[in-house]
Amino acid sequence: MFSFLIVTVLFASCLAAPMSSYSYSPSVGGGSGTSFSTEGGNGKIQAIRVWEISGAYITGIQVRNGAIWGKRVGRVVGSAQELILFDGETIVQVSGKYQSNYIYQIYFVTSRGRSLVAGQPTTNSFNFYPANPKAELKLLSGRFTHAGITSLGAHWDVMDQNQTTYS
Repeated sequence: MFSFLIVTVLFASCLAAPMSSYSYSPSVGGGSGTSFSTEGGNGKIQAIRVWEISGAYITGIQVRNGAIWGKRVGRVVGSAQELILFDGETIVQVSGKYQSNYIYQIYFVTSRGRSLVAGQPTTNSFNFYPANPKAELKLLSGRFTHAGITSLGAHWDVMDQNQTTYS
């Protein structure tokens, strides 16, 4: 009887444990080249820029955390497509297409249903979203070469109440 009580208490404590706020969507793509992380500056993501070769693949990505644009990864080709988030708006999904050598399409979806789509919808699909429904995109990671983005993963977390750091 006593062992049943201990097992019941342990089980109940596991159920009551808070959900982890951080999650990672493992990278897709071939993964050759130099590794990157878009984390830069303080605060949450406020904007994203994406460069692409028209009719082909994603060549570069840049993220703005707070008021500071992070380092651009990949290369600039033509004009950037840009998504600037409204106050309180977050990125809740990152989807797209990839092949063994490059990320061919990227699709960012916000908490307000807005989106930024760049690249070509070809070959293999991916769909990244947080494990915790209150989490938002914290940063992107992956690899790039002189030609473009070769792999991509997404990191998610819940923003602290003061809206300046992640928990």
